Amino acid sequence: MTEAFVASLPLGAVQAAATTATSLGKPEMATDALHQLVLAQLDDDQAQEIVTIPLEGKSSIADHMVIASGRSTRQVASMAQKLAEEIKKAGFGHARIEGLPAADWVLIDAGDVVVHLFRPEVRTFYNLERMWSFEGGEPTQGRA
Repeated sequence: MTEAFVASLPLGAVQAAATTATSLGKPEMATDALHQLVLAQLDDDQAQEIVTIPLEGKSSIADHMVIASGRSTRQVASMAQKLAEEIKKAGFGHARIEGLPAADWVLIDAGDVVVHLFRPEVRTFYNLERMWSFEGGEPTQGRA
């Protein structure tokens, strides 16, 4: 499945593809499906400035890092909780969430995809995109 094709699918179809890839035992397809599920859900929840940083082969913590902003702590918390529910519903297991009580910066660890959700001013302060950009590789814009 190409990333552009998966990105054009509705969220339900992405979840179905994720379940199929997981059941077939194809980890690379499952990782791509999880990544697309995250991007589709953040898009549905009106996240702002969605950026993906590819980590495959560069870090052992995950294959993709997704960074996005919410307009308020309430939106950031809501996006994080809904994303964790959708990840579980799609069959990817339980995603760990850190930072939910304050919701200035929430981390969702879904295994092969790590998601950082910020309020805009907190995102600017920490500037993870610059910290995690690698020589010769630029972060890619998600569907925002």
